[in-house]
Amino acid sequence: MSQNQSLPTLDAFIPPEMAKKAENVGVAKVGLGPFRMFALAVLAGAFIALGAVFMTIVTTGASGMLSYGVTRLLGGFVFCLGLILVVVAGAELFTGNNLIVMAWASGKVSTGHLLRNWVIVYLGNFAGAIVTAYGVFLSGQYLFSQGAVGLNALTIANAKTSLDFIPALFLGIFCNALVCLAVWLCMSARTTVDKIMAIIFPISAFVAAGFEHSIANMYFIPIGLFIKGGAPEAFWTTIEKTPADFGAITWSNFFVANLLPVTLGNIIGGALMVGLVYWFIYLRPSWTSRTSDADKPEPSLKKA
Repeated sequence: MSQNQSLPTLDAFIPPEMAKKAENVGVAKVGLGPFRMFALAVLAGAFIALGAVFMTIVTTGASGMLSYGVTRLLGGFVFCLGLILVVVAGAELFTGNNLIVMAWASGKVSTGHLLRNWVIVYLGNFAGAIVTAYGVFLSGQYLFSQGAVGLNALTIANAKTSLDFIPALFLGIFCNALVCLAVWLCMSARTTVDKIMAIIFPISAFVAAGFEHSIANMYFIPIGLFIKGGAPEAFWTTIEKTPADFGAITWSNFFVANLLPVTLGNIIGGALMVGLVYWFIYLRPSWTSRTSDADKPEPSLKKA
């Protein structure tokens, strides 16, 4: 190798470089065609649902042997599967896409492009998550361990649909601040291992803390609804419960009491508390005016 050729580096990108990378990623995301965007969003919804399935199974019965905190930590660790699949395999996740506001604030993405991405991706995530939930219900997995898996799923869904608006809003805010921090940390990564390590702690933290993720709830609550409405009588006899014991699990509570405040909270936590904060620090004009022309992000999808 000649002296003029530089050796490849495994050093992580530093925050100013991460910000430029996040901005360019945002431009690329809104540039996807609607069908590809929706298909990738369906995948992301299914991926997050698989993380939720993993968490439900692993935490079933754990509370009888482990402390509350350790059980939550264990559930958070395995739930990381969802975002790992999204980031490494490639998919479009609404909560992570809140970081597109960095490109929007720089004027490289129009408001219309931003909202178009969020709406299409949100609907695709919903489709992927709820279809996965129905498939898991049809598999009869909730009957495993003498119905303990189904009881755990019902308990999770009932707790989520019992939240008041303000707690659900703030649980959503803190959740997506951590999710977007995980995605932000991935901007520093050069390898797959880097990305996985960047994801584990923020995602484990939000699950362990009991914060609320809108896309995950598109699995957690529908699986409870499907079990409550379709499980055979033998299931209820085995777990010594009745559908009436889970009165909070209704479709109206799913959409109004949980999904609405949690989604609003996710936007505040991700777009405002992470995306716009890091835009202000690293990409606002007073900062970029001091950088060289070569370092400035390339212009792309600007307002018409």
